[in-house]
Amino acid sequence: MELEDQVALVTAGTAGIGAEVARLLVREGAQVIISGRNAERGAKVVADIGGGSGQVRFIAADLGDLDSVRNLADQAGEVDILVNNAAGFPTGLTVDQDVASFQTMFDTNVRATYFLTGLLAPAMLAKGRGSIVNVTTMGASMGVAGASGFSATKAALASFTRSCAAEFSPQGVRVNSVAPGPTHPDGVLGEWGERGEDLGKNLVLGRTERAAEIAEAILFLASPRASYVTGSTLAVDGATAI
Repeated sequence: MELEDQVALVTAGTAGIGAEVARLLVREGAQVIISGRNAERGAKVVADIGGGSGQVRFIAADLGDLDSVRNLADQAGEVDILVNNAAGFPTGLTVDQDVASFQTMFDTNVRATYFLTGLLAPAMLAKGRGSIVNVTTMGASMGVAGASGFSATKAALASFTRSCAAEFSPQGVRVNSVAPGPTHPDGVLGEWGERGEDLGKNLVLGRTERAAEIAEAILFLASPRASYVTGSTLAVDGATAI
């Protein structure tokens, strides 16, 4: 187990990609904190993954609210691994996008990640080690009709990843991103039903992906196996073209 004696925080860890990441981190020996808005679902995941071992705990947090972000950081304390996975994704064509939904996406996807990272990184920097993994999307680097707002938030995270890597990595804290493709049944494209499935069929691998496949990539970047990887975005998207 390569993550023994390490503490990891996974935002939106109560379902989908986040829950799968938490499962893998526990398997590798980490003490894992998952956050989410639904305490009942959080308790279920803790029981499912932790099995009463005390290796997993849940902290309720609404990352669209800055006070909740600060409270999450306070309760989590010092962490060695941060997986910024939480995202809001009310989708729609650009001409139909309402201001409230747009603001919600940026508050949850960008502002929360920015300030949660800023609150937790100092302890990593003081120790001279740590890994931060941001979850973006294939839409951050290609056009996906109906996801302009969501994709813009994730493109911002890709840029944030590079900036944080430049700031933190000289002191031993690596920062990377994983860019998933259409994921079934989770994520923004899962919300689209057949449209998401159609997008998956048009990829080189010809299908949507499973949350567990993305989780494996996140585990790699969080682990010592990626000790010379920072400032990178790992595409886990089935390849739009080769």
